[in-house]
Amino acid sequence: MDSRRWLYLGSATTFAILQLFLVVVLSQETQKYNFGPFNDSMINRELYVIPMAWLNFGALQLSPDSVVDGTLRNKSGRVFINKPFKLWDDTRIASFNTSFLMNIYPVVNNTPGEGIAFIIGPSLSIPPLSYGQYLGLTNQLTDGNSSNQIVAVEFDTVKQDFDPDDNHVGLDINGVVSKVTVPLSKFGFKLAASNPRFYMVWVEYDGVKKEMEVYMAESQYHYHGPIVAEKPSKAVLSSHLDLKGLVNDMSYFGFSASTGNYFELNAIVRWNLSVEVLPNNNMSSARNDNYWWKTGVGVVVGAPLLALLITGVMPFLRRKIRESGSDPKLLSTLRRLPGTPSEFRFRELKIATNNFHDSNKLGQGGFGIVYRGTLPKEKLQMAVKKFSRDSIKGISDFLAELTIINRLRHKNLVRLLGWCHNKGTLLLVYEYMPNGSLDNHIFFEKGTTKTPLSWSLRYKILLDVAFALNYLHNEYDQKVVHRDLKASNIMLDSDFNARLGDFGLARTLDNEKTSYAEGVPAGTRGYIAPECLYTGKATCESDVYGFGAVLLEVVCGQRPWAKIGGHHFLVGWVWQLHGEGKILEAVDLRLGNDFVAEEAERILTLGLACSHPMAPVRPKMQTIIQIISGSVPVPQVPPFKPPFVWPAVDQGPTAATLECSPINTTFFAR
Repeated sequence: MDSRRWLYLGSATTFAILQLFLVVVLSQETQKYNFGPFNDSMINRELYVIPMAWLNFGALQLSPDSVVDGTLRNKSGRVFINKPFKLWDDTRIASFNTSFLMNIYPVVNNTPGEGIAFIIGPSLSIPPLSYGQYLGLTNQLTDGNSSNQIVAVEFDTVKQDFDPDDNHVGLDINGVVSKVTVPLSKFGFKLAASNPRFYMVWVEYDGVKKEMEVYMAESQYHYHGPIVAEKPSKAVLSSHLDLKGLVNDMSYFGFSASTGNYFELNAIVRWNLSVEVLPNNNMSSARNDNYWWKTGVGVVVGAPLLALLITGVMPFLRRKIRESGSDPKLLSTLRRLPGTPSEFRFRELKIATNNFHDSNKLGQGGFGIVYRGTLPKEKLQMAVKKFSRDSIKGISDFLAELTIINRLRHKNLVRLLGWCHNKGTLLLVYEYMPNGSLDNHIFFEKGTTKTPLSWSLRYKILLDVAFALNYLHNEYDQKVVHRDLKASNIMLDSDFNARLGDFGLARTLDNEKTSYAEGVPAGTRGYIAPECLYTGKATCESDVYGFGAVLLEVVCGQRPWAKIGGHHFLVGWVWQLHGEGKILEAVDLRLGNDFVAEEAERILTLGLACSHPMAPVRPKMQTIIQIISGSVPVPQVPPFKPPFVWPAVDQGPTAATLECSPINTTFFAR
């Protein structure tokens, strides 16, 4: 924990205690709400969520962060506090203050669309169909109607004919043609930057002066909230605004957002709201006297209390700063990662895992140990991956995994919840998968209570993994090669839906590149494509080879490196049975006759096609999905396993000079 964070926590703690005292004294004058991290338990109880908005990754995802109905385009959503606030009466208008931490990130080619709005609305009713330029507020038919009774502060990322640019803040009244607009570039702000940024926003309304002011500051984000985000002295937008008559006297506070032809992630990570409570007319004088009496007490008692707190806290802060061993550059890198990963405290992860006790160990690999954990307060189950290497290489692996997976969004990928770095200890926190890994359901000791997976579940799981791999190769904005596809990295949720996990070896491919080179082949024996051993390069084709090994082991119930039928590897034995016309003899004997012969033959033959020694011959992931689904036939597979030839094609004079490390020739034996 770096010095800035200790200073932030100390000042925040001091201020929070003083604020708590003042809230107790003045509690009858304002209504206060504090949200974040967000979780599903808030739905209906505190928040009213209108699709396509939802709560995910500890944030309000105001527009979808995963594909809905085949697309992320032309979607919108709203989220409100589920109770109305009295904003005006015959005598006065209520003042209110709100602050929120927002994150906007364009996920395709850095082209944004469309924006976020803080909204005051008349009801919780589902809004008319709204998307694109209308920000989830109105549509072509309703825009500008006074009956909307909507006031909003928009943060717009697409330029329309009526907008000054594609990066501005505006004050909207009943429509998206803003009363006031201010370009944000002159303040150095870029809402939808290619390097995602967090912005702290303050919206302050003075009901006496009838003034609305909006302040902004770039912020960093961690588990406790924003840091380095003090409210600036100058507002980015200021406007006269008489809410009386513009909005319903009983109105709701919330947010809306939309996507259009292009789409972005629109997230609210933290949200605080304070609304003045309007007194009853017949009690206004007494309430006013009471207010000033309580304020006086607050100042008289609060000032010495604040001084006492500062005196006690500062020595503690200085000691913690001296003891801090975390790399501030690394922490800064982690806190600026794309998306919205939460920073967890090491202490709470230590408690959640019972001090990383062996009884909570879920698995162990080359990168570290995974523990089961539970946060008692949130009743949140998690899988905590503790990296075992504290070297530079360990940090590199940690950053590589976190950088990739925290931006991925797919129902068949294990979801990242957050991270922790504490004095050289690196941890990643994932969604907990109750049914563990696929490996544990295919291979287990005899005499246990486990039963072999049914054929229908095996088939469904393989299709799930194919969808996940196709997303990495073809649907994400960068190609991602997983490099470690195997049964132990395929996790199963409570309904046995497959989630591909462990992205410790995964790498993105730069534009127009087709491979990732590290010099040493990464992965697990039996899953590594033969060309990787010569080139040290990982490709989409080498991932397909690993998927072929998974297909065969799931159907056969045998490890890829199993010595069977005189062969050193499972693939050689299955290929022999294929050539003899007896491929169904490879099906797991534990299934008996409880499998669909046509489907089993299809998967086994596809497994051989994916395991072809020559990378260019292997099918692509789009085709693989169609084959598993039964919509296209399996490609022709030769009756005998073809030899591995390197180079695969004539590469000219350089091919003859390629240096290859010694390899055990039995690796490729049939």
